Order: sequence, then structure tokens, then C-alpha cells
Amino acid sequence: MTTTTIIIAILAAFCITYIAVPVSIKIAHRIGAIDKPNNRKVHENLMPRLGGLAIFLGFIITMLFVVDVTGPIIGILLGASLIFIIGLLDDIYRLSAVVKLIGQIIAAGIAIYFGVIVSFVTNPFDGMLNLGYLSIPLTLLWIVGITNALNLIDGLDGLAGGVAGIAACTMGVVALTQGQLIVALAAFILVAAILGFLPYNFHPAKTFMGDGGSNFLGFVLACLAIMGLAKSAAIISLFIPIVILGIPIFDTFFAIIRRINNKTHIFKPDKAHLHHRLMIMGLSHKGSVLVIYAISGFFGATAITLSFINSPNASLILALLLLIIVLGAEKIGMVKGDTQTTKQQTETRDIHVNS
Repeated sequence: MTTTTIIIAILAAFCITYIAVPVSIKIAHRIGAIDKPNNRKVHENLMPRLGGLAIFLGFIITMLFVVDVTGPIIGILLGASLIFIIGLLDDIYRLSAVVKLIGQIIAAGIAIYFGVIVSFVTNPFDGMLNLGYLSIPLTLLWIVGITNALNLIDGLDGLAGGVAGIAACTMGVVALTQGQLIVALAAFILVAAILGFLPYNFHPAKTFMGDGGSNFLGFVLACLAIMGLAKSAAIISLFIPIVILGIPIFDTFFAIIRRINNKTHIFKPDKAHLHHRLMIMGLSHKGSVLVIYAISGFFGATAITLSFINSPNASLILALLLLIIVLGAEKIGMVKGDTQTTKQQTETRDIHVNS
């Protein structure tokens, strides 16, 4: 594949998505994929939530034309198509959590069947450790977990799309350094599709990507991480995808810890996610998104750095990064939440952010 072909593919993904967004807005109104305002959301008007369709088309169409669709690529495209359809149905009909979870497991199973699977980890004491029967459940947990984690941070205009784009760009760079050219190309095509969508989604948004879009992005990122970044013999490579996807992973992790501390159901929404806390601290809608972009970019730069250094130094960096994350989360209230204060301040400033 020539450089010209790659450039054309990336431009095509951007153009297809950019052109498809206005069409998706019209379709959203016709089929009822509309997000209605309430006291927990930032928008005050009816908002179409089918922008994910444009991202989906930009990525899928481009991949079908420029990549040899065999093996794991088939699994990613089929699984991603199913995950998008499930999210689309949820955007229209509000599916139950059980139905969505079953659909996500089936989609992940499709990807696994075609070879998207974590089959081993590095034994730090002696060579490789084959996961055996654990490989399938661990891969399922990763794919379903990341799919939902990205959906969970989709609470401000441009937030999920931007974070996903930064993560995909980082994956592309790291995959290139490891000689994973197909994974790198797929990641950059995904970035281009996201960039085609963001002009319509950045604050003030004209459309939302919806659960179909956020689930699709999370699924594809999870699969690309397995294909390109989690199969190296170097133990540090196992942590690189976690660092790249640090925002959705740690936001979800602290949400679980917070709800356990507060003795509430772990699936009960609250207003102590990272984007909530930043706005409570006084940042504007756009400012909060840009700060999270910067944090995500820092994680990406750290992940790229980790791919070039040896394990002892990398382990030190990881430990320092984890310490910074934990202290930072505790400092801004993501661990305990302070739900009553959050509620009062949120009502005072009329911030109604989707969790």
C-alpha cells in the first residue's frame, strides 16, 4: 500500500463522515433518535443523537475499500456493526441494560471468533504465560469494559469523540513503531472519521453521537488495542493500551470505587465524573473538555514514551503516573464524590450534565 493510497483513505474517511453528519441529523428527526432535555443534561433543546452513524459510515466504508478484509479485520467490522446497531436501537427505544449487555457480549464474541483475542501475557519471571481458557473471558471483559467506559464519559459536547480521537491517534503511532501497519492504518482512519464529526459536535453541539457512536468507538478502540498493542513479548506493552485509554478506564474505575464508598449501586448515575468535577470547580463547558483533551494527550505521550524505553524505567514511570492519577482523583473529589455539595453547586450554577 502506497503513501498516496493511505493519504487518500484518511481524507476519504474524513469527507464521508463530514458529509454524512447533516444527513444523519435529518434521519434522526425522522426515526425519533432524539435526546430530550431534562434536569441532568446540558442542552436545552431537542438534540439529534445519530451522529455516530456518520462516524460508522466513514470508518466502515473506507476500511472496506482500502484494507484486505480478512481474519481479525472481519471480526472488528462485523462486531462493530452489531455494536452500532444495538446502540442505535437504544438511542431510539431505550433498551434494557441486560439486552445491551447481551448484544455487547455477542459482538465481542464475533471479534474473538475471528482472532481478536489476548492469548498470552508476559511472565515477568520466565518467558510467556499462555492464558489458555482464560483468554476468552479476559478478552470479553476488555472489549465490553472499554465499550461501556467510553460511553460513560460521553457527557459533554465533543468529549467522547475527542478523547477517542486522541486515543486512536496514539494507537496508530505506537502500532507504527511496532510494525503493525494495518492496525495503524485502521487507527488513523478512525481518527479521520472522528475529525469529520467533531465540527458538528464541539460546543455548542449541533448533534450528539449517541450510544451507537460511543459504543462503536469504544468497541473499535478495544479491538485495535488487542490487535496491535497487547501482543508484544515485552511486559510493558500490556500496560500501554491501559495508559492510552486512561481517561475512560480510570473515570469508570473511580466511579465504581466512589459508589461502593457511598453505598450506592455501581450502575447508579452520579455527578462526580471527571467532567462534572471540573465544571463544579468553575471551568466552563468548553474549558472542561479542553482540559480533559490535554490530560488524554498527556496519557498518549506517556504511552508512546513507554514503547521506547526498557521495562525497569517504564515500571517507574507507570508507578509515578498511577500515583498522580490517584492523588489527582482524590483531590478533585472523584473518589468520594461529595454528592450533596455537588448537587447544591450544580443547581446553583444550573449545570445539568449527562453522567
